[in-house]
Amino acid sequence: MTRLLVTGGAGFIGSNFVHHVVENTDHHVTVLDALTYAGNRASLEGLPESRVTFVKGDITDSALVDRLFGETDAVVHYAAESHNDNSLHDPRPFLDTNIVGTYTLLEAARKHDRRFHHISTDEVYGDLELDDPGRFTEQTPYNPSSPYSSTKAGSDLLVRAWVRSFGVRATISNCSNNYGPYQHVEKFIPRQITNVIRGIRPKLYGKGENVRDWIHADDHSSAVLTILDKGEIGETYLIGADGERNNKDVVELILLLMGQPSDAYDHVTDRAGHDLRYAIDSTKLRTELGWAPKYGDFEAGLAATIQWYRDSESWWAGAKDGVEAFYASKGQ
Repeated sequence: MTRLLVTGGAGFIGSNFVHHVVENTDHHVTVLDALTYAGNRASLEGLPESRVTFVKGDITDSALVDRLFGETDAVVHYAAESHNDNSLHDPRPFLDTNIVGTYTLLEAARKHDRRFHHISTDEVYGDLELDDPGRFTEQTPYNPSSPYSSTKAGSDLLVRAWVRSFGVRATISNCSNNYGPYQHVEKFIPRQITNVIRGIRPKLYGKGENVRDWIHADDHSSAVLTILDKGEIGETYLIGADGERNNKDVVELILLLMGQPSDAYDHVTDRAGHDLRYAIDSTKLRTELGWAPKYGDFEAGLAATIQWYRDSESWWAGAKDGVEAFYASKGQ
């Protein structure tokens, strides 16, 4: 049995990974999470205590991190400040968590010689033109657009430096936009779903032409496990499921799946520096490590996600009013 330490394991993508590990392996998981607004203990409810240990703490706490690394075999690093709008409002927490936090973990991995996998984002590559036929690959130069994506780019470069300079046994994955259960209602898809549930008209930035490459969180989880087991040290792998959709199409599909007219939404002020298009080429992951996504049908995955939010209002209701008040203050 492998002992995994998962940072940010009470957040959206991290908690989905913890559920995936428990359901598909014999590993024991220790979750380290600071339980900021984006972390939720309820996302781990129902998991057996014999398989999952929760530790509340910050990844910048070097003493705590050192102790936990001494008790584990491998580390999967999800913990991050990750919301673009928040990074434009207050960049400092992104520097603390994404840069200083990753440095703290890398030093512990170096000291204890632990296998380390770093979760990153396709946003480090900037964006593509809407009519560009290309996709991001592992060779695409970094060109981040926001404080969020620039701090994630910085954390990726720290991992690469610690591999080369100190021999840390690390890999990196950059994933496209995730959707699925346990995602905070500030994010695009759950915000629109919960708006409809509450009788609020969904909100669409600008014209809604911005394209994202969507992947179900469970597919992300299976890819990370594959990289952890089979990935070559020092390598970066891009994770994507060929799920390109523009935001307008996603909002309209949500409305249709929820029994509403497809045009029952409002256009709001666009985000500053809003990236146009993301698209992932996951050929390396698929051909070298043999991974393939389970959810090839975005509409089916979205329908299942809508049903989860319908069934789980107690999970998201407490945060909803505050999120909408924040966006209303910005005219969004």
